[in-house]
Amino acid sequence: MKFVLEVDLEAGRMTGDTAAELGRILRYWGGNLHHYALRPGDGSGLYDSGYAEVGSWRVTGRPREERPAEASG
Repeated sequence: MKFVLEVDLEAGRMTGDTAAELGRILRYWGGNLHHYALRPGDGSGLYDSGYAEVGSWRVTGRPREERPAEASG
């Protein structure tokens, strides 16, 4: 599985103090991930401090328990 987070640095308030705005987004979503099961298909939009959508996060792939066993040498 992969956790993918994408932020458009040219969208919304990201064009001002980019580092501060990106830090706020990462702190907010980092603190809220416990509300999700973090299974493939989970995800959400990411919003700047002006509530404009500037990206998204998502979980992709298959859960570890559903992957085929790796072939041994």
